[in-house]
Amino acid sequence: MKKLLVSLGYTLGLPIILIALWWVIATVWPSFFFPTPGEIFVTFLETWISPRLWLDVLPSILRFGLGVIIAIVLGILLGILVGLNRDLRAFTEPVFEFFRALPAPVLIPVLLLVVGPNDAMRIFVIALAAIWPVLLNTIAGVRAADPVQNDTSRSYGIHGLSRVRHQVLPGAAPQILAGVRQSLPIGLILMVISEMFAGSTGLGFTIIQFQRRFAIPEMWSGILVLGLIGYGVAVVFRIIERRTLRWYLGLKDLENAA
Repeated sequence: MKKLLVSLGYTLGLPIILIALWWVIATVWPSFFFPTPGEIFVTFLETWISPRLWLDVLPSILRFGLGVIIAIVLGILLGILVGLNRDLRAFTEPVFEFFRALPAPVLIPVLLLVVGPNDAMRIFVIALAAIWPVLLNTIAGVRAADPVQNDTSRSYGIHGLSRVRHQVLPGAAPQILAGVRQSLPIGLILMVISEMFAGSTGLGFTIIQFQRRFAIPEMWSGILVLGLIGYGVAVVFRIIERRTLRWYLGLKDLENAA
């Protein structure tokens, strides 16, 4: 029980302090652009616990999920392929570095002309931005494979997909998941930007409409929804990461104990 209370204290302590500080500042120095947390919370319930949840929030989450899943799958597959082939790695590295340095939002106007302002364009932008951390971390993880494990696989005649499944993927999993962790907030950012640029529904579109109408509490409540989605995604990913890397985290605990 004590451990649970301590954990809750660490989790909720800083948010409570920040909310209390905001409340004091907004009360002492009232501003039209910075309503109190109480006003934002009431507006949040009125605005989002409504049909807007189905019309704006869920479509945004669906687009985000599809874009990130595409980025993760393609990033891991391409990363394994490139990481295992030295010639292919040398051939693709300049192109990867070029596109990694290219901000995905600058492609939105081009994609609007080519694809049009539809969900396919928004999902493509999310996937294009989120793929690079997964791809590059997968390549690095595959390249960093233990030479002893490589020799052991060759000695036992483990090749092809069996080697990828039983040696390459487990060995590269910590770096792959590090890339996935980086890709999630990138995908969330591009979800909002793509909806602000070229959307008729979704969180990004709705927040920018609130801003243009000077509906300030509603705008802040939309930002709160985005923060809650980001926190929820982080919690789910942390659970998946712990289960996937249970063996790796166990080794780390043993090393720290020693």
